[in-house]
Parts: sequence; C-alpha cells; structure tokens
Amino acid sequence: MKLLKLNKIIKKIFINHGLSNNHATISSNAIINAELVGAHSHGLSRLKMYCERITKKVINPKPKIKIKKISQSISFIDANNSIGFVAADIAIKKAIENSKKTGIGMVAVKNSGHYGLSGYYAEQAVKKNLVTMIYTNAPPAVAPHGAIKSLFGTNPICFGTPTGSKIPFILDTSISMINRGKIRLAARNNKKIPKDVALDKFGKPTADAKKALKGVQLPIGSFRGSGLAWMVDILSGVLTGSNHAGKVKDPFDDFSGPQNIGHLFIAFKTNLFVNNYNSRIKNNIRTIKRLPKVKGVKNIMYPGENKFKRFKMNSKKDIRVSEIIKKDLEMLKN
Repeated sequence: MKLLKLNKIIKKIFINHGLSNNHATISSNAIINAELVGAHSHGLSRLKMYCERITKKVINPKPKIKIKKISQSISFIDANNSIGFVAADIAIKKAIENSKKTGIGMVAVKNSGHYGLSGYYAEQAVKKNLVTMIYTNAPPAVAPHGAIKSLFGTNPICFGTPTGSKIPFILDTSISMINRGKIRLAARNNKKIPKDVALDKFGKPTADAKKALKGVQLPIGSFRGSGLAWMVDILSGVLTGSNHAGKVKDPFDDFSGPQNIGHLFIAFKTNLFVNNYNSRIKNNIRTIKRLPKVKGVKNIMYPGENKFKRFKMNSKKDIRVSEIIKKDLEMLKN
C-alpha cells in the first residue's frame, strides 16, 4: 500500500476514535515509522489494540496533559492517560528544549501508555545534536532472577548519539531475548518462535508463541538482564510515580484500567565537557570498524546503521500490509 495513503487511513481511524487532528498525526507517524524501520511488531499490528483501549475508555482520547516545571532542566509530565505516542512526543521535545537552555534536559512522564519504539524519539534528540537516554517500563513478561513468576516488563533501554555522519548511533533494545511484540505477532500469524527465548507456564522451553505469552520470557544475560530490567522499572516506574513492580497492565488483555506506564527522557549537549565531540566520536567509530573481522563479516556495524538503511529502502516502496492487518483496517474504518 502507498505510504501516504496508509498514513491517511491510520490518521482517519484515530480521528474517528476521538483523537484530535494533531494527536492523530503524531500517532500515525509513529506507527508508520515502525513499519519503515522493519519493527512490524510495533507498527500496524498494534493499531487495533490502541483503538480498543480508546473505545473501552482506558486510553483518554482528549487528555489534559500537564507539564510541571521542576527547574530549567527538569520537567514532570502528567499525561492524563493519553495514548503513549502523544505523551512521548511532548516529553522528548521538552527534554530537547530544556537541554538547549541549560545543557541537559530531563523529563519524567506518568499516566502514559505504550509509545511504540524508543528509538523513534531518540532520533529526534540526535537530530538536534544531542546525546539521549530513554527508559520505559512495560507489562509483566520476564521473571526476576530466581523467581518463577513474571513481573518485569521487557523494559527497553535506549541510547542515542550523533556520529558526525548522517547515520545516528541508536541503541534501542529490550532486556529480553526477544521482543514481546514479536511473540504476539508470531502468535497471531500461527508462527513459531526460537526455542531458547521463552518458557511455557510449566517452566519448559517452548517454540509455541501462544504458550510463550502465557509463560515467561527469558532475559538477556541471565541475572544481568534481570538486573537491567529492574533498573528500568525503578527509573521509569518508581521514580516517576507510575505503576511498577508488575502493576503495568497488559495493553492487549487487561482493560480494567489505564496502564499508567512511566517514561524517563534525558537529553544533553555533546559539548558539555569537550569541544571536539564530533571528531572524537568519528574516531571512536572508525577505530572499531577497522578492527580485524571474523570470517564472513564484511563490516562491523554500530547500532542504528541497519535500521537507517531499512528506513531509506522501505521509504521508496509500498508498505506491505498482510491480510490480517487489512481486515483490521477495514473494521476500524467503519
């Protein structure tokens, strides 16, 4: 489907569900971006879920978002249960604005929801020549190390920096072996998942996506991944006054109330300590890329390179829409 046509359809669907023109534009752009970078688990496959949560009044389509100034550098946003895309868009722009004034901007968000890809917001800061770190918590999916019950979300960690070239360094990774959205996508399309990424409800390894959703996802690096998930839960949940410790509601299955997800956005200037950051980061990347390579590897890639190339390539062609998603779009348009 043509990019502009699809974007208009998504925007109209959000407007029909009560979002303002501006909020619908922000949300549709974020979903399209996920498709363009190849993160299909965070794109069109979630549109139906967002609309269902609006219909069931657990996402507020007309939020009264409040921004509290803590200092010149720090702001606190109450998103009033808005769709997460809008809360995150306001937050990263505020973090950028604060950092331009004082050198560093930090923005905490409470009463938000799932906002798609952290890297999408990181790119906005990097384009302004800022370094950024972004944290958000998520519904229970991963068991803390030593426990048999899932409690932490897949809690992504995101870091972005200018590189002195047109391709930014964007590390956007969940702390789980596989993204939960990919498991949901596999379950919906009756596809298998790798066998070493999740356990079923009986604690046995499974390649069945539906069984994995009822079981536990495995963290990266064993107890290290569990520790990182805990760190993100503290930074985005405890610190911001949002749900934490397993209380974030699953957006697909739990419509008993808003998710109250927390986010933390940090952005700062590259010249806080040195005046030659661009030349230093170029040298850093160049040094690593010139290292001897293992057999079969032609180029050592830094985080964000592949995503940038996918975005450029996919922007030049139609977006592939599966039959399942086409049915979703037809249903949501009516």
